[in-house]
Order: sequence, then C-alpha cells, then structure tokens
Amino acid sequence: MLDKKDLRVIFMGTPEISANILEALLQDNYNVVGVYTQPDKKVGRKQVLQKSPVKILAEKNSIPVFDPRRLDEDAIEKLREQNPDLIVLIAYGKILPQVVLDLPRLGAVNIHPSLLPKFRGPSPIQSALLAGEKITGTTIMLMDAGIDTGDILQQEQIAIDDNETYFELEKKLTNISVKLLLETLPKLLAGQAEPQKQNGDEASYCKMIRKEEGQINWNAPAEIIFNKYRAFCNWPGIFTTWNGKRLKLNVIEITMDNLDAHEIGEVFRIDNTIFAQTGSGAIELKEVQLEGRPATKILDFSNGYKNFVGSILDLN
Repeated sequence: MLDKKDLRVIFMGTPEISANILEALLQDNYNVVGVYTQPDKKVGRKQVLQKSPVKILAEKNSIPVFDPRRLDEDAIEKLREQNPDLIVLIAYGKILPQVVLDLPRLGAVNIHPSLLPKFRGPSPIQSALLAGEKITGTTIMLMDAGIDTGDILQQEQIAIDDNETYFELEKKLTNISVKLLLETLPKLLAGQAEPQKQNGDEASYCKMIRKEEGQINWNAPAEIIFNKYRAFCNWPGIFTTWNGKRLKLNVIEITMDNLDAHEIGEVFRIDNTIFAQTGSGAIELKEVQLEGRPATKILDFSNGYKNFVGSILDLN
C-alpha cells in the first residue's frame, strides 16, 4: 500500500466547498502536488479580479496552481508531467476528458453532494432545495467520461430541515463529504474499495443556474417561492420588480397563517409585519434591497417608501 505522504495527488476544485475539501486533505497529510481551479474572475462594479477560494488556499500552502481556461493539449501535457497517482475533484467547473482520467494510476475520485444517481450535474445542492427534498447526501465516486455516471465508492444521506438554506446545507454536506472522503481514500489505496454501478434508470439531472432564474413569479405558491429563496440565497438571490426597479429580497420567511385575502403580488401589513401575497399563502418580507441602494430592514424600507405597502409587485 502506497503511503499517503508519497501519493502524488492532483486536486481540482473552485468554490468554498472545494477549498474545505482541499484543506482536509492537507491536514490529513496527503501529498497534494498540484491544484487546478478556474481562472480569476472579475467581480463587482469595479470588475476587480478575484481568485477562487481553492487558489487562495493552495498559494497559502505553496502548492503549484494551474488555472487553464481549457483543458487543451498544453494543459494536459503539464498535468502529465506531474505524474499524478490520483485526482480528487469537487466542483471544478470543467468536464475531464478521458485522456485526463487515464493519467492517474488510481483513477479520479469525485465528491458529489447528492445521492447519485439523483441530481447529476452542476447544481445538486440548489436543486435539492428547489425541489423541496427532505433527504440528500454525498457520494464519493470513481469518475468516468460521463457526467456523474461513475461507480459509487461510498455514500451517506442526511436530512434537510424545512427552513434550511443553501449556506446551512452546504456546510452540513461539506462536513459529511470530508468524513466520507477520508474514510474512502485509504480503502482505495489498499485495493479494498468495492465500486458499485449506478442505476441509470433512476437518474435525474440538474443544470447550471442562470442569474435570471432568481426572478419571483408571485403566482406560484408561497412554498415554491420560499424554496427558491433557500436555494438561491448564495447566488443569484431572488428578486422582483417594484416601481420599475429590481427589488432583491435578502431575507424572507414563509408564514404558517392562511393569508389569501389579497391580490396576488400585493404588499400588505399586519401590525409590524409586512407580507407579499403569493398564488397560495403569503411570504413575510424581512430585509430588502432596492436596485442601487443598500440592504434595508423592511420596516425602515416601508417607512422610507410610503407607497410600498399596498403596491403590487411585478407578477413576472
């Protein structure tokens, strides 16, 4: 059995969840010889270049970082020169061609935050919340050329709480992913892993999320709108239109009261609580952000904009 300190690991990932997995590998003394991540991207109004969380962590630990825009022949040759024994990947943002998967002698391991074959694709956490799922989990799998179709090495499920948001669920899935990965890799190194084929007949798929998907359709039931908020609170957020401007709903809650006496999209007030009427039930507004303005608590916003309560939000 090859000692993990001698194992030449290539790590591939980009967002915060990936950085947490990389940090766990380093803390467990795995020999990460190179990191692949997405190129720096421009963010904010000033379009300042921002490094990915994975790149920041790799540089902090003096690990060589590669951020090719495409896995072309030059990028693959550089990867080959690093003589990897194993690739570990989570949320990298690129599909690995077969030639890359064939490079490491132990293969490529992917951490996918869903119970595969459910929610194959790039947005499994958001998709579970959008669908109102009560259970999800993490899968450790051997990669093949398909999209999340490889053999399962290990899997564990967790419950999703009714009000749980993306941030909270991602944290839970990160913790369980770290545990599963650190349990699985020693078995793989010792030749004791027992890969299991996925049942393709049970597969479902999720897609890349677009910014415009955050727009609210007030004709939808309150539960659907609240699930969208839970799923998109990280990005892109949820928004509506009021007085011709985009109004982002930063914090909302779903009410248990049966409030259906108002026009769909109408903003109304009961005591010190402000609601928006949906197709079925109401959403409590707690913090909003009008386009070009800072985030504001809802009572402060309604005091500043006297015509807000009683207005009709764009139905989309």
